[in-house]
Amino acid sequence: MIKVLVVDDSAVVRQIFEKALKSDPEIEVVGTAPDPFVARDMIVERSPDVVTLDIEMPRMDGITFLGKLMRYYPLPVIIVSSLTPKGSQLAAEALDKGAVEVLSKPGGAYSVGEMSVELIDKVKAAAQVDMTRRAELARSAAGSRPLASLTQTTNLVVALGASTGGTMALEAILRAMPPNAPGIVVTQHMPQHVTLCFAKRLNDLAAIEVREAQEGDSVVPGVALIAPGNQHMLLRRSGARYFVGLEAAPLVNRHRPSVDVLFESVARIAGANAIGGILTGMGGDGARGLLAMKQAGAATIAQDEASCVVFGMPKVAIGLGAVDEILPLGEIASRILRLAERRGTHSRATRDRDPA
Repeated sequence: MIKVLVVDDSAVVRQIFEKALKSDPEIEVVGTAPDPFVARDMIVERSPDVVTLDIEMPRMDGITFLGKLMRYYPLPVIIVSSLTPKGSQLAAEALDKGAVEVLSKPGGAYSVGEMSVELIDKVKAAAQVDMTRRAELARSAAGSRPLASLTQTTNLVVALGASTGGTMALEAILRAMPPNAPGIVVTQHMPQHVTLCFAKRLNDLAAIEVREAQEGDSVVPGVALIAPGNQHMLLRRSGARYFVGLEAAPLVNRHRPSVDVLFESVARIAGANAIGGILTGMGGDGARGLLAMKQAGAATIAQDEASCVVFGMPKVAIGLGAVDEILPLGEIASRILRLAERRGTHSRATRDRDPA
């Protein structure tokens, strides 16, 4: 049984969350708190496995309380954020400070039904997180430095997919990429607007350009495109140019954006001219798409269990036979670059070929 404490100054939100979580037989709500001061005492008394934490609260904001928790009583925290630009920026900051997931508050176009499904999924994912390992990976990601540049640029496409713990994994990989790294497309399960803040943060840290994707953006060396929250991202092609398309289509594997949607499009459009990587995260999103990439001739990589915050998505992909290599997080970027060098000749030979 997963024990959850809900912390939010809104009585309505507390009631919605409690009702949603109680609908799952594997979850027990051990309490609800209107502010961090009440929550502090409940955490000590009731030892929850997971805490959902609002950002903007009276007396003490969620970011300050999160910092105290990570220092004195580290446990998995799911940040609950509004979809406003300010809320999204704070949510991105919370991920950097130790939160393991971000959830959008119900309201507007974001239905309570969708929120309930996502809340339960995120609680189950958060409950699997080893906070000691997460802290170690965060320090490792912060220490990543750009690797040696490729001897020549290539039009290979690198596709990466991640969920829980993926913000750190992606930071480690993208910070290691040299300025002329292959074009990269990324789907990370994350809410609308938070992806923009996440991309901006990575852009400040990496030697390559990192930005939230927009419709029609070209996939070119030295650039990583992050799928916007609440939109699927697909690879497309016009002549020799790869570019991305965005779709507000139905959820796939309970996600939008979905890793499977991205990977399956890369398999169709780029085929053997691609490298796929599936990283830490709960569930199986991306496994079928990675298998499609492998069957189309792409090189495929999975993050190993020891370096994953949650060994779900890679495990499912490995079980399907979709993975060529299983590597620690710290070796993935260098392997991608070696594969890019090796496949450069093939890339140039197929540059002008129309997609199948």
